[in-house]
Amino acid sequence: MKKHLSFIVSKYLAVVILLIASAGNTQAQCTTLGQTPATAFPVCGTSVFSQANVPSCQNRQIIVPGCGSENTYYDVNPFWYRFTCFTSGTLGFLIDPISANDDYDWQIWDITGIDPSTVYNNTSAAIAANWSGLKGQTGTNAGAAKLFECGSFNNNNPPKFSKLPNLVAGHTYILMISNFSNSQQGYKLSFGGGTAVITDPKAPLMQEVRTNCGGDELRLKLNKKMKCASIAANGSDVLTFPGNITATNMRPIGCNSSFETDSVVITLSQPLPPGSYSLQLKNGTDGNTILDLCDRAIPTTDAVNFTVLPLQPTPFDSIVPLACSPNSVRFVFKKLIRCNSIEPSGSDFAINGTYPVAITGARGNCNTNGLTSDIIVTFSQPLQQVGTFTINLKQGLDGNTILDECNQQTPPSQLVFTVKDTVNADFTFNISYGCNADTVNYIHPGGNGINSWLWNFGSNGTGTDQSEEVIYNSFGSKSTTLIVSNGFCSDTTTQMIRLNNFLKADFIVNPFLCPDSLLFVQPTPTTERPLTFLWEFGDGATSTDSIPAPHLYSSSTSETKYTVAYTVTNDLGCADRIEKTVTQLSTCRIDVPSAFTPNGDGLNDFFGPLNALVAENFLFRVYNRWGGLVYESKDWTKPWDGTIKGAQQPAANYVWTLSYRDLVTGRDVNRKGSFILIR
Repeated sequence: MKKHLSFIVSKYLAVVILLIASAGNTQAQCTTLGQTPATAFPVCGTSVFSQANVPSCQNRQIIVPGCGSENTYYDVNPFWYRFTCFTSGTLGFLIDPISANDDYDWQIWDITGIDPSTVYNNTSAAIAANWSGLKGQTGTNAGAAKLFECGSFNNNNPPKFSKLPNLVAGHTYILMISNFSNSQQGYKLSFGGGTAVITDPKAPLMQEVRTNCGGDELRLKLNKKMKCASIAANGSDVLTFPGNITATNMRPIGCNSSFETDSVVITLSQPLPPGSYSLQLKNGTDGNTILDLCDRAIPTTDAVNFTVLPLQPTPFDSIVPLACSPNSVRFVFKKLIRCNSIEPSGSDFAINGTYPVAITGARGNCNTNGLTSDIIVTFSQPLQQVGTFTINLKQGLDGNTILDECNQQTPPSQLVFTVKDTVNADFTFNISYGCNADTVNYIHPGGNGINSWLWNFGSNGTGTDQSEEVIYNSFGSKSTTLIVSNGFCSDTTTQMIRLNNFLKADFIVNPFLCPDSLLFVQPTPTTERPLTFLWEFGDGATSTDSIPAPHLYSSSTSETKYTVAYTVTNDLGCADRIEKTVTQLSTCRIDVPSAFTPNGDGLNDFFGPLNALVAENFLFRVYNRWGGLVYESKDWTKPWDGTIKGAQQPAANYVWTLSYRDLVTGRDVNRKGSFILIR
């Protein structure tokens, strides 16, 4: 498990049995509702969730990001909790065990768009965890340092609290809480201390009511998932209908495998006669109407009107709006349709229109009672070109059209729908190069009814025209995305554009030169385009070679400075220039002065060897009169300024040592001497 065995034997002897069971994979699988990711409790940020006990079980090994293979992690005696973020921010929560001696662990995943059961080895979805071996409270805390705390090998346990993770609005998350101590004692789970909102702002309401054929059963659709446990099975949540017709039973759909539902079947004491009615709720024998996950009740003032129709055929009258390039069409009916009346080959339907297409099948989304509210008719090919089509409902190979739940046959009829062309977001561009900025003209050809363009130029903004002009003040790779739409189909394309006219001149040169020595330069221009070159050596000599021949300056008995200029010009006529100073020394004989005056007057303010241009393995040291080292340098261009860590040293006699290898003679040189610091 997550702690080292020797540590557990000494500190958690009672848990050894659990470890052995886990290692042998013999611990019972979790079957209690809420103990698997698929049956996670839905939670609300304003409620405190109390779990009185924790049934003993184990599902699978869990992978914890950043925690090595030396520890193995399992969801031991777990409960799982699911919640949605409605406002982005940080998540704070507290797990408070009933027993202070219990060791609780936890981990959170972002399960947006993925199967919750895949989280066990999905490290990319994990956003925070704490597997500390310490007992007592755990959770997240604003003062914590890390999002992930691993299990420990000894008493050096990591903190019990982890850093507050960031949640994203619209994303769904799952929290696993594991009782490693195997005590079966529970805990309280509360949320707070973070800025994220995980409480659904939507008020609980009823949404729609449908009736069955006989009028003695109502199918109530809620506007969101609500607590199964808040629905009174005896029907006492429903107000009496005219004629003293009452609800005798309320059956929530799907509550055998979940804690929440948005569909309730209401059984009445007798059928409602044809007519118009209103469904209202009241506080039932359980003391409330129907509660959402935050224990907010559907108001008793909320009402949903519905009509009980005389027994008559269900019309073929509603088609779901089509998406781009459809290969099927979906019809929705006012009453449920018997699935066994839908001929699978699609012979209940025929299609004709702008261009040929064949029907290949038909099916319903059938419930356990063999009923469906919609029928999906599939085509032999996607409809990718603009056109108008007529779907005819007719008698199929089974001898009928389709039958509703009341066994009424829908009369033959037809529906018309249209599709538009598919679209393509591919675009072209023209680049107008400049020296300081480039202008790019983006062009989309349009066509296929496209009436919407959305360009994204990154840091250069967006555009909504068919063609756009963008001025770039920096060079390099630029990413451009275009989304086009004709109101029916859309397409997205991203292209990388390389602006390759960045230009920068530079070169490497030794800033010092011995008399009668050749000057060598090494160019390092940065560009991706063809170049021309101009070297100016400061003595009237020039070169147009990319790497010029070594240059020899005239001899001089005094130190002379030259300005070496390097200009590069690309094929667009853009140029860049850089200048560097080269000092030709009067001599390269290494001398050491006998005194210096570091008074800041610009004369003799520094002390060190002079003209050490031909020395390698250079080492210069200065000692005070007591033999203490006060200065050391391996660079002859960085002499001593007469201070130690900024403190001025006293006027006195000092000793220096110098060692180097003479590059001219190839001999090793060791010298020493003394000098006076004058103040």
